[in-house]
Amino acid sequence: MQLVLIGMNHKTAPLEIRERLQLSCGEVDRTLPELMRLTEIREAICLSTCNRVEVISRVTDSEQAVAGLKSFIYGQGNLDIAEMERCLYIYRDLEAVRHLFRVTSSLDSMVMGEPQILGQMKEAYRTAVDHRTTGVLLNRLSHHAFLVAKRVRTETGIAGNAVSVSYAAVELAKKIFGNLKGKSVLLIGAGEMSELAARHLLRQGVGRIHIANRTYSRAEEMAALFQGTPVAFDRFPEVLPEVDIVIASTGAPGYILTKEMVATALRRKRDRLLFLIDIAVPRDIDPAAGEIENVYLYNIDHLQDVVDANREVRKTEAMKAEEIIAEEVTAFEKWFNALAVVPTIVALRGKMEGIVRGEMERSARWLGGLDAEERLRIEWLVASIVNKILHDPITGLKEESREKDEFQYVAAVQRLFKL
Repeated sequence: MQLVLIGMNHKTAPLEIRERLQLSCGEVDRTLPELMRLTEIREAICLSTCNRVEVISRVTDSEQAVAGLKSFIYGQGNLDIAEMERCLYIYRDLEAVRHLFRVTSSLDSMVMGEPQILGQMKEAYRTAVDHRTTGVLLNRLSHHAFLVAKRVRTETGIAGNAVSVSYAAVELAKKIFGNLKGKSVLLIGAGEMSELAARHLLRQGVGRIHIANRTYSRAEEMAALFQGTPVAFDRFPEVLPEVDIVIASTGAPGYILTKEMVATALRRKRDRLLFLIDIAVPRDIDPAAGEIENVYLYNIDHLQDVVDANREVRKTEAMKAEEIIAEEVTAFEKWFNALAVVPTIVALRGKMEGIVRGEMERSARWLGGLDAEERLRIEWLVASIVNKILHDPITGLKEESREKDEFQYVAAVQRLFKL
């Protein structure tokens, strides 16, 4: 198969090394042409994300290609040999196929079941196609990987349960309100957890997002990112009556949202329903606020219970996904083995058609005395005889390819028919 996959990910390499490599390999307009200049590389796709950098390639010589790819990665990330050897993994042939299917199906992701990796893989493939660095093998492999990811997503529940605190918070909000379309949100704090929550909320179709942060410039920066409204930190209580959901995630040493603030906001709030999510440690929201009627308050422990339970569910679903991947690796192997006999089948048919053409030309004198319909009948008869003669050899070639012993059979057919 001569397929090589080489790379590093969040499991094998620390962030500082991945950053160095990702910054360089992310420049695909330069990276892909450089890859294709390696003499052993015939096709290549480069996948570069914050959690992994991988190159999958069809090569002419596996060992020389690995050496060339290592040297390429060494140069891209300015890594020393010890760092590189410690962080890199290498897969060949069917193991490379299996790994790519697992990556695309998000079984190898930091958050198992997350959907972003499929989009990232599709973008990497699209870029490779634009640069004309793919051919028959990687085109087929990529599309097969997308099919596997779709099967895993539809036939298992691997993506159906929240496994991050921010995602769990949004899922709980959906249960409270039914759906989040048009709902207004206040994020108190503009750190990573709040940013993740904002992304999940926007995917659910929320309306306006207000962002309050002690450093106002950071609130402005995040508001620009999510088309929200920045709020001065000391003025966020004024926004409470306008929102349906509050997510608090600051580093404050004590409560920043009190029971009195919530009660005051509810008196001015039209629908008198407020969902409070406190994902800060120490807590940002006074637990007493949860005692107010029509106020739903969840803290990080409540959410973590949901996350832990869902993570166990995903592990079970992952076992089903691994079975699907095993099936599809076998299916891809069968396709590849059948591909190996195609040139022989084409050559065999070509030789027979050449013999027919030659004999028809030698018989042109007496064939010329026939009318068009009679000539057509003779051509049809000859073609039918040729197809029957070829049926058994071609069927045998296809069957042997499925049994992974096609090379001996192909060699015999080639010698017998002098192809």
